[in-house]
Parts: sequence; C-alpha cells; structure tokens
Amino acid sequence: MTNPDAISNQALQDAFITRIETIPLKVKMDRAATGSTLKLTHRCTILTRIHTSTGIVGECFNGNDDALQGAIINLIQQELAPQLIGHRVLAIEDAWSLTRKATEPFLRDRRVALRAQSCIDSAMHDVLGKTANLPIHILWGGAKKQVRVFAIGGYYREKNDLEELAEEVEQLKDFGIHGLKLKLGGKSPQEDAKRAEVVRLKGGPHFLLGCDANQGWTVAQALEFTERTKDLKLDWLEEPCKWDNDRADMARVRAFSGIPIAAGQSEISRFGCRDLMQANAIDICNFDASWGGGPSEWRKVAMLAGSYNIKMMQHLEPQFGLMMSAGISNGCFGEVMLPWRDPFFYELIANQVKKPFKDGFYTLPTSPGWGFTIDEDYLKKVRVDV
Repeated sequence: MTNPDAISNQALQDAFITRIETIPLKVKMDRAATGSTLKLTHRCTILTRIHTSTGIVGECFNGNDDALQGAIINLIQQELAPQLIGHRVLAIEDAWSLTRKATEPFLRDRRVALRAQSCIDSAMHDVLGKTANLPIHILWGGAKKQVRVFAIGGYYREKNDLEELAEEVEQLKDFGIHGLKLKLGGKSPQEDAKRAEVVRLKGGPHFLLGCDANQGWTVAQALEFTERTKDLKLDWLEEPCKWDNDRADMARVRAFSGIPIAAGQSEISRFGCRDLMQANAIDICNFDASWGGGPSEWRKVAMLAGSYNIKMMQHLEPQFGLMMSAGISNGCFGEVMLPWRDPFFYELIANQVKKPFKDGFYTLPTSPGWGFTIDEDYLKKVRVDV
C-alpha cells in the first residue's frame, strides 16, 4: 500500500477511484450450521477492492450470500463501477447517495442492490482510514482499545445435542470467548430452555448468554421460553417472534418478560430500525452493515439508537463489525464465530493471530482502515467463479 505520508495533502483530498475489483470467495464448512429457520453449509463472501489515483487500495469482504454472489458482482461491475470511476474517494456520503439509486428500480431484487452498495461503502471506509492513517474506530471518535465478544453458535446437532452444546461452551472459553448467542426456536420452548440451562451452568454466572430464535416462535411460545428461563439471567433474546408481525409481538414479549430484546438484522434500512425503536420492541439493535447499505448506514442507525437509549451491535462480519462497535458510544458487544463457522476471519486475514481473544475480549487493530491485510495465498485457494 502507498504510504499516505509521502503524498501531498492536496493529492489525498483530490484522490479518485481508478478501478473497482470484486472477488467471490466460497469454502465448505466442516459441518452444517442449523438454526430454527436456516441451514448453512458454506461460508461465502465478496472481497471488494477500490483502487485509487494515489495508489492507496481500500478493501473489505462482506456477506454470506451464496445464491446472490453473481448478481451482486454483476451489479457492481456493470452499473456502480462505471458511475464511480473518477469519483473522489473521500466523498463517501456522495458515493453512498449515488449507489443508493441502484435500490430504486421497482422490479429489482432490492437485496442485491443493498449488498452491492455495502461492498462499495465498506471498501471506501478502508480507503478513508488508510488515507488518514488511522483505524476506523479512532476516526469515528471511539477511544476503546478492546471489545467484549460473544460467539454465535449453539447450532442444533442431530445427535447428543446437549452434550455437544456443553463441549462447545468449554471450547469457547478455552478459545478466549466468554459468551454465546445460542440458536433456538427450532424446538419447543421447554426443550430450548434446557439448552439455555446447559449453557448457563457450563458457562457460569458471568458468561454472556444471548438467545436467538431466528423468528421461530409465536408470542405465546416466546413468553413460555422466557418464563422457563427467568432464573438464568439471559443477557438478551433475539428475534423471538415470527416475521410477519414481529414489531408488535416483540414489544409484547419485551413488556411481559423483562428480558432485553434484540433485533434489526432483518431490516434493510435505518427507517426499518427506527420503526422497531418507535414500537418499543428492542433494547439492542443488531443492524447488519453488509445487508443494509454499509457502515455509513449502520452509523446512522447507531445515532438513531442513541436517541432511544438503545444499544448497538453489528450482526456477524467481525472483520469490520468489532471496530464499528468500538467507534460509537452506544456500542455494546462484538459478534464473532469459531474458526469452523467463519474460516475467513481466521485464514483470509494475513495479520490475524490464531487466538485473537483473551478473557472474553478482542484487542482492536492499530493499523489504518479496517486494520487487516489479505493472505493472497489463501485468497487464491478459496476464490471461485460465479
């Protein structure tokens, strides 16, 4: 990467995009990740690189959308890139507004356009950080050096589910992660309450325990689960209710259970998150920057959340989500995964240590931008054609 110290201040301000590169990646996971309404067998992502007139290259990898990879890349290369070539790289807000227009065609799958916009916006933030020679969380105004983390996990096993779950908690603690977001909603509230009890007993009283039903329950089922787990001191319950009336239903579960409710990953804009907040449905918003327009939109959601005294998390994507959580005053935890579930975080990042967590915390990178460099050899191994 070009050293920004060797480039004049004016050249940095006037720097423009010369080329946008998109690389699809895919790897089969060691086992399937099964929740109430999902089953994943592969980890997929798109590495986006923005080349600039100063030689600085911004890069980031986003998403896990196997079926949409080709459409996302085609939209970036055929529609967004031609509009952005020559655009000033520091004018991130203008670029965001420009790429937002791709979401407007009525018959287009809006998910594709939003994910394409997210890829561009994430890489442009890396350019910004590298140009300023600062990590993004410092550039955003955050002073944290560490973020408390939990792992998404506790997926259902076909055999020995409770025994395997207890072993997973031990594995997390040995790996330096002192928290789990437990997958629920695929069994009865009674059975899932037993799973939560296993985690609490094995993890201990200070082990972070969130539960994620992935919109799998009715209000009655969610309330039955909260009643059965009232002594486990859950840190939050995520998306407990079925999608079609979730704002009103989550508000009821929140009011009657007293357990903090988390949601937001299923929304695709700050306006959807605003409606969750106005409905008194959530205590924690876990909007996904890779699904909803990028870090620029995520930061706007965080500001909205702050006005409602609501905490903020990034759904998945620890390669930038940990820094974003540390860059805002209402950021709470960082979501990570074990290596079998997210090999890219551990293998694609060349400057990643093998065990990046200690005592439940992650120490943030001090390098500029998102703070990581890509392992080019691993990149070649997992690159695919779409």
